[in-house]
Parts: sequence; structure tokens; C-alpha cells
Amino acid sequence: MIKAVLDTNVVIAAHLSNNPGSPTREIIDRWRAEEFIQVYSAETLTELTEKLWEKGVALDLIEKYTADLVRLGKFVRLDPKDIKRVILDDPDDDVVIACAVKGGADYLVTYDPHFDVLGGEYKGVRIVNALEFLEALRRGGK
Repeated sequence: MIKAVLDTNVVIAAHLSNNPGSPTREIIDRWRAEEFIQVYSAETLTELTEKLWEKGVALDLIEKYTADLVRLGKFVRLDPKDIKRVILDDPDDDVVIACAVKGGADYLVTYDPHFDVLGGEYKGVRIVNALEFLEALRRGGK
């Protein structure tokens, strides 16, 4: 099964979108339908909950999402040695990359332009935006 790390900005976009047909909302729906496995770590989960709260997402929606993530996701324990300096402009993104690599993710889905320096791939993890990932899911992960 496809494994993916959804960067915080993708999950926020899904929760703030008023468009029921938005790519990010469809990705979340497909994840909840168990069409792919979302990989996460304690660090990415903490950042996610903090950013959702800061953006004004309702607490019950945050709680539901995080409960679903714990239930459906693949947890990766990161050690400090797992986190390499890769994204010089934003070292916080190094945790996201480390989570994807250690978790064996096929995709890292993000809108963050800091990841552009990696040229769309890092250690076997394809770095794509939400629409590209959604198209891959629709094609069966290819």
C-alpha cells in the first residue's frame, strides 16, 4: 500500500477549504477510506495540532483528525540522528523529511516551496503537491 507524509500545510488546506471537491479534502477522504497509509512522528503530530489550532480549526475537528491519524497511520519514532540538515532555509522541514525517509514513505505531499531544492525526490521519497499526489492515487499509486 502507498505510504505518504502529508505536510502540515496540506492538512490545514483540507480543513480550511470550503470546496468539497478540493484536492486536499479528497486526499483526506481517500486516506480515511484507507487508500493509503499516512506516516507520522511525534514531532509532526505536535506541529500539526499546533498549526491547526493557530489557523482556527475547531478543536473537535483537530481531535478527530489526530485520533484518526493514531488509529490509521504508521507511527515513526525519530531519533535526533535521523534528522539530517537538508532544508537549509527552514530546518523545521528536516523533521518532515526524516519522518518520510525513516517511515519508508513513497510520497511527501506539500505546498512548501522550501522542498523545491530537493528536485522532487529525496532518498526514494517523491516530493509532490496535493494535486500530483491525488492524480497518483487515482492511478493506483503510479
